[in-house]
Amino acid sequence: MMLADVHRQLGGRLAPDGIPLDYGDLQAEYRAALAAAVLMDRSHEGRIEGAGRDRLALIQRMSTNDVLALAENEGCPTIFTTPVGRIIDRVTVYHRGDTALLLTDAGRGGAVQQYLQRNIFFNDEARYTDLAPSTRQLVLHGPNAAAVVTALAPDLPALLEMHSASITVGDTSVVIARTKPVSGTAWVIIAANDSAAAVWNAVLATGRSHGLLPAGSLTYNLLRIRAGRPGAGREASADFIPLEVGLWDEVSFNKGCYTGQEILARMESRGRLAKTIVSLRLDRFVEAPAPLLKDEREVGRLTSSVTTPDGDSLGIAVVRLAAAQPGAVLDAGGVQATISGLVGAQPPTLRTEAGE
Repeated sequence: MMLADVHRQLGGRLAPDGIPLDYGDLQAEYRAALAAAVLMDRSHEGRIEGAGRDRLALIQRMSTNDVLALAENEGCPTIFTTPVGRIIDRVTVYHRGDTALLLTDAGRGGAVQQYLQRNIFFNDEARYTDLAPSTRQLVLHGPNAAAVVTALAPDLPALLEMHSASITVGDTSVVIARTKPVSGTAWVIIAANDSAAAVWNAVLATGRSHGLLPAGSLTYNLLRIRAGRPGAGREASADFIPLEVGLWDEVSFNKGCYTGQEILARMESRGRLAKTIVSLRLDRFVEAPAPLLKDEREVGRLTSSVTTPDGDSLGIAVVRLAAAQPGAVLDAGGVQATISGLVGAQPPTLRTEAGE
């Protein structure tokens, strides 16, 4: 049985790309994600295997973080930027011994793989293979996600965030990796196509006593916006540099040169940005993108928005630093948009300035 058939048996409503949107009870999924755990099929997120002597060195010279400092099985997020520091793509890189594993945002796997291939020099020993056609990617999120993993693989040593391992689920060998969460802790499981359905069923059965439910991409989007996580094509786009959208922890200011470094280093040395990322609570839903006004003057842009099953309308916005005051009320097309706070990773000086 294929994984899509399992989703349908569970009541999954599938998008054209085969990824479940929901399983018929969005409120139950959302509450499980916040209070217990959810299992998602995120196979539309890219996964790329890097091989060859320079598999990490090439990424090092093209992206923001220090991937050469990774120990075996350790990972880190890093960002490919344009020469002027704008975001091209964000990936998470794991050092897997003789190979590297790259995880991308949804729909970006093929583009990232091609981007890497185009930048291989004649003396580089590197090649990058798109694993999406041969694998599926399952993701656990929630406060009880770690307990599910422990029950699934009791011999697995406790994994720190951004570390990976190989485990056996049933009779199947899979790669498991901890990544940045949108609720509780987050775990990625990569399984071969022909065993993905069995792995999904095993994880779901193991997690039942921990409140684990299957959840779809609508729940993921709710969690992403609630957590203030930049989304591909939204906040993680060529409209912004990483420092403006709360990704300071994904930029190394001590490594060697990379594309876009000069711009990012200059902004870090100044210790101040023109704009930053915030979370919003909206009086009612407003479709993003939309301008945000203060005293009839545009001060930013609503970049993501959603209404939760509990009736809360939430948003992410990128606004001018002077306007990024928690509690400040902005105008989103006649709808009140109250800033809840800064989100993501911010430097201490920026937090101080925005909170004065």
